[in-house]
Amino acid sequence: MHFNLKEIISSSLILFSVIDILGSIPIIIDLRKKNGSIHAEQATLVSGAIMIGFFFAGKFILHLLGVDTNSFAVAGALIIFLIGLEMTLGRNIFKAEEMQEGTHSIVPLAFPVIAGAGTMTTLISLKSQFEEENIIISILINLIFIYLVLRSSVWIEKKLGNVGTQILRKVFGVILIAIAIKIIKTRLF
Repeated sequence: MHFNLKEIISSSLILFSVIDILGSIPIIIDLRKKNGSIHAEQATLVSGAIMIGFFFAGKFILHLLGVDTNSFAVAGALIIFLIGLEMTLGRNIFKAEEMQEGTHSIVPLAFPVIAGAGTMTTLISLKSQFEEENIIISILINLIFIYLVLRSSVWIEKKLGNVGTQILRKVFGVILIAIAIKIIKTRLF
């Protein structure tokens, strides 16, 4: 094993910026309001399982399905685009009634918000730059931070207040739309 602090910090920061859990706070608050609660442990564990599973088997799974990473990234971007539209326009695209009790912590929170196409394609690209054990440590560091943010969503919402939450929701909705368009543009053109 070759642990390298510089690689751990670099890959942690790259993952942190792609996962963007702080930017997902309006989505987390919105999901909690719609469904009554967020299961921080469940969402963190499922996100971690998706990330680690895809880290080791992602290219193989996509190849097996005949899907290239660009198509996968565009599909994830479309979901992010729809979430951004929902946040910006105040319309429900992901209806709570259609989901089983407790699954809102998995869909759309664990996947695609936390461990979405952007995170997965980033993990594949990190694998070509850094040692595997350093990337696994960076995934674990990000999961700890994700858990802390999910766990403190009620406190964050109280600090922001209703107006602050609404403003943050609209602003990050537009940012999500822009990120989705950027992913689509870079993958298709």
